[in-house]
Amino acid sequence: MALHFDRAEFGERLGQVQQSMQERKLDALLLFAPESHYWLTGYDTFGFCFFQCLVLMKDGRLILFTRAPDLRQANHTSIIEDIRIWIDRGETSPVGQLKDLLFDLDLLGTEIGVEYDTQGLTASYGRQLDEALRSFAELSDVSDLVASRRAIKSPAEIVYVRKAADLADAAYLAGIEKVRAGADEGEILATLQATVLAGGGDYPGNEFVIGSGMDALLCRYKSGRRTLAANDQLTLEFAGVYRHYHVALMRTVIVGEPTARHIELHEAACAALEAVEEVMRPGHTFGDVFDAHAREMDARDLLPHRLNACGYSLGARFAPSWMDWPMFYRGNQAAIAPNMVLFAHMILVDSETNTAMTLGRTYITTEAAPERLSGLPLDLAVR
Repeated sequence: MALHFDRAEFGERLGQVQQSMQERKLDALLLFAPESHYWLTGYDTFGFCFFQCLVLMKDGRLILFTRAPDLRQANHTSIIEDIRIWIDRGETSPVGQLKDLLFDLDLLGTEIGVEYDTQGLTASYGRQLDEALRSFAELSDVSDLVASRRAIKSPAEIVYVRKAADLADAAYLAGIEKVRAGADEGEILATLQATVLAGGGDYPGNEFVIGSGMDALLCRYKSGRRTLAANDQLTLEFAGVYRHYHVALMRTVIVGEPTARHIELHEAACAALEAVEEVMRPGHTFGDVFDAHAREMDARDLLPHRLNACGYSLGARFAPSWMDWPMFYRGNQAAIAPNMVLFAHMILVDSETNTAMTLGRTYITTEAAPERLSGLPLDLAVR
């Protein structure tokens, strides 16, 4: 078996979730998030693009309901022993077959928690689930139950996080060597990803972000490549990934001479990141972190150029995004706790002058100041 954690680790996680189930008086959970499947059992697949469900009974029994192609995947990567296969059959929905399974598990008339807030359960299947189980059991949305547990990393998870951090730094150092006037963005992107994969890492939960010129102001990947000009700007957002654990970095690199606006925005990003570090510790909330970032930006009249969020939690995530719960935004009362892995990004996009500036790195929270996972300097990178 290809387990990334030992069985004692999985046993501890299952115990935590069972405790939460008992507190909420739940008889079973219907888990659809691939992150929950991976965290609780090791099950490692992109088969969540189809319908699949992990049933967790209050007594700790695990039953995986999936398609035939994932039978061996589950056998090889997880601790799940009871695997039930739903059959592709004309227009018949697998939700009806899941209801039959729940009946066989004697869950008629019980309290069942459902993970609705996940890419593993489409809106269409979610509506079918509600309709099928309307008079079968009492359903409640427990999308936060496993997610809140995953936000605090165990020592075994931190080992993988540190490996991912090493891969992120290595990728940047290799990629920056390719940045020059006349370079193709594809060459830079290929170097970033190849360094992670060659180091034993994985594909990321979403595409690496790369954009130069006007595209440097974008915060998302887009198709198409560009050749760097003699005076240019290049925004990179990427992650080291190891056993699906992500550690992200973000930089805007200048080709040629930086403008005065580049320098001004870089100074603001550094000041905001320093302010964020001061409150990224227990006793504060995720909203407090955002407010620290916003105060520094707004004091420099940069409100029109900043975003309304400045980072998020990281962990073992699957497509379509490596972003995890919780996020840094105004009013978010989620508390900072030790052993969280948090990515803070300072993003400034000035569309009036077409100037981009970004700065971001990942931290492990402690009882005091957060630990910086990257050894890279924050100096403005100029090539």
